[in-house]
Amino acid sequence: MNEQSIKNKNAWEYRAYEFWNKRDGSPMDKAKEILENPKASLKKHQQYFDKIEGKKVANLCGSNGRRAVPLSLLGAEVTVFDISEENKKYALELAHCANTSIDYIVGDIYDIDLEKYKNSFDILYLEGGILHYFNDIDKFMAILFSILKSGGKMILSDYHPIKRCIGSDFKYTPNYFDNELHNGELAYKQYFEKSEQQKFPDVYIRHYTLSEIINSVLKTGFTLNSFDEHRGWNNENIPWEFTILAMK
Repeated sequence: MNEQSIKNKNAWEYRAYEFWNKRDGSPMDKAKEILENPKASLKKHQQYFDKIEGKKVANLCGSNGRRAVPLSLLGAEVTVFDISEENKKYALELAHCANTSIDYIVGDIYDIDLEKYKNSFDILYLEGGILHYFNDIDKFMAILFSILKSGGKMILSDYHPIKRCIGSDFKYTPNYFDNELHNGELAYKQYFEKSEQQKFPDVYIRHYTLSEIINSVLKTGFTLNSFDEHRGWNNENIPWEFTILAMK
């Protein structure tokens, strides 16, 4: 595990289980919400998951299982790969409360057993803003390509690179092409009291431009089927996220 991964594991195992309970409710409460309409829990990505019964799905950096569990309820065989034991704890409790099951592998994505998982999955699902946790996007994409079956598809949704240039006041900060590794705040520490926030460890991240992301997908060998940009979470007229659909 490299320095970046060690720092990110340390960060994401600091009170993450407590955070998920704060934000999403207890695993039982979250399970009840998902069971009402599992497909709706996939939000804007519902269209990619028609007829997935029996399909093998890898949910990379699947955090607390909020996407893996509904996919399992829809009939898929789901394996989560994530770096945090605290995320795993919530996810497995969530699956149990929803009366379903998922596999959950804790470790560095860079260290996935490619002998075991080569050509294993029909679908790769990555969402929620994860690319900045990997300082070598080409190596990361090569791993994804390796574990996907021929004819399989990758759904990759992440923060739009322009998002980091727009502050909460909607003023522009000219840092789009910055590419160095740097410390960043753990995404969920604002859910805790200010007096506690200074104790939270930082994550270690590397941002990418849109061209770096798309070119890495292409040169790895994926066929790009579609690229969609999404508005802000409150329907602001700015690009906030994107989704790539690519095939092997």
